[in-house]
Amino acid sequence: MQVDRVYEGRILSLDLMDVEMENGVRAAREIVRHAGAVAVLARTPDGRYALVRQYRKAVERDMLEVVAGILEPNEEPEHAARREIREETGHHVRTLKKLGTIYPSPGYTDERIHLFFAELESEAGASDPDHDEHLELVLMSRDEIEEGLRKGEIQDGKTLAAWLLAEK
Repeated sequence: MQVDRVYEGRILSLDLMDVEMENGVRAAREIVRHAGAVAVLARTPDGRYALVRQYRKAVERDMLEVVAGILEPNEEPEHAARREIREETGHHVRTLKKLGTIYPSPGYTDERIHLFFAELESEAGASDPDHDEHLELVLMSRDEIEEGLRKGEIQDGKTLAAWLLAEK
């Protein structure tokens, strides 16, 4: 198997691979390598959920999503989940429960997203998003989220997965 790294960026890299299939046929594969991420469905003490709205250039639109972020080198997912909640909402986590792990698109990327459910402290400080992020905190009731799902206003995959796993 031949692997050529054709791109190395800040959050991902791209490998071109020449692989041999089980039946002996050779095939090319393009694999996006990703450090992994966390996504957190967070609930405030009053029962509302803390989501963020942000513009996503790849799809050229605002997306309504759970709090999420990339794992730093050697960072444990639980630590990253707590860090992202603090950065994006200003809240601290009271309790954190692992919901599971998803592979958002294993046909071309090895990205793995660790999903969590968090109960937040009532008092919030100032948020501190990354310098290249512009986020709007959106607090939504369960009914508002359900309505957003029905209307197709919430389309982000990690958000859908976290909601589904939290409901089971």
